[in-house]
Amino acid sequence: MKRTNLALRSALSRRAFLGTTAGATLVAAAPVKLLAADPIKTAGIYTVPVEQQWVSRIHKAAVTAQDRGDISYTYSENVSNTDYTRVMREYAEQGHKLIIGEVFGAEQEAREVAAEYPDIAFLMGSSFKEDAGLPNFAVFDNYIQDASYLSGIIAGAMTNSANIGMVGGFPIPEVNRLMHAFMAGAHEMNPDIKFQVSFIGSWFDPPKAKETAFAMIENGADVLYAERFGVSDAAQEKGILAIGNVIDTQGDYPETVVASAIWHFEPTLDAAIAQVQAGSFAAADYGTYSFMKEGGSSLAPLGTFEGKVPQEALDLVNTRTEEIKSGAFSVEINDEEPKSS
Repeated sequence: MKRTNLALRSALSRRAFLGTTAGATLVAAAPVKLLAADPIKTAGIYTVPVEQQWVSRIHKAAVTAQDRGDISYTYSENVSNTDYTRVMREYAEQGHKLIIGEVFGAEQEAREVAAEYPDIAFLMGSSFKEDAGLPNFAVFDNYIQDASYLSGIIAGAMTNSANIGMVGGFPIPEVNRLMHAFMAGAHEMNPDIKFQVSFIGSWFDPPKAKETAFAMIENGADVLYAERFGVSDAAQEKGILAIGNVIDTQGDYPETVVASAIWHFEPTLDAAIAQVQAGSFAAADYGTYSFMKEGGSSLAPLGTFEGKVPQEALDLVNTRTEEIKSGAFSVEINDEEPKSS
């Protein structure tokens, strides 16, 4: 098929791209009429294993949708960024009507492929916003800053050294906003807390994350923010505490992981499925479906740490949770790279 010439072919800067779509949240432009099968033939394309925290939430939601009969689901994992568009085309040519995944490392190329298949709905994790000129390409992100803030409150109450280590993958908005929210929550409990912040340059390198965490522990951290796999292993070995991210890993670290900010992808995927079924899928930003008030995020149960977290912190968590859900309190969304204190 002839490739559509997108405006994205010009230099793609995040600020420039966001500027062209500022304030556009779930505002559909010229809906694309898609003939949705029942169940919808759906494919997932992931650059990491489906066990990885972030992707596991998308995979879980897709399996749930398949189990209830809304979609038929297949997926490819460990797809390199350079191979991503080839896999997109293969699934498109196989007749899939909904393709989900994450294109953080192949933004422009993925959008150009989507333009070649206007009758297919693409729902992709992205650092950028939707483009009105590409009506079949919707974006999402894990805006779980609400739950991250609440987990920060607990961390702030549990640290004795007022020194918290934070290990992330890359300093991109998807990570930065959660770190900032966590730090804000911790500071609400103790404004004197200091943070050690480091990025390992990988989405899946547990040994490197573990070594980075060890260095932070040596430098005085007694609570770790485990944005990556491997951090909680270091905390467990050294007998300190950790806070989880995206998934609840307390079952694997029952004496280590105090709390976790959980991402629920189901509201995001279910909204897209409904649009495909209605034949009205369109360019939109599905990011708000990750907000706590939409059911897209939550704080995991304390489990083994019931009775071990100070009541003052629990009271504040309960208050803020109700205020977040009612709209009385908003957690700041800060996408700038966080720095060590």
